[in-house]
Amino acid sequence: MPHREQDSEKLLTPAEVAELFRVDPKTVTRWAKAGKLNSIRTLGGHRRYRESEIRQLLDGVGETARMRQAT
Repeated sequence: MPHREQDSEKLLTPAEVAELFRVDPKTVTRWAKAGKLNSIRTLGGHRRYRESEIRQLLDGVGETARMRQAT
């Protein structure tokens, strides 16, 4: 079976994502249920998030904050 880059991408737990956004892990789960974050389910049913997607979102949040401060 060919190795795909997506398969080797680091996955983050809800707690790790929450720490990056400075919110409660339950908030991250609510965002995923609402479709605001894409999640992957493990075989045990736990949610995991692609690090690259989370980093893109964080970059967007930071840019929005900078724009608000500039005005």
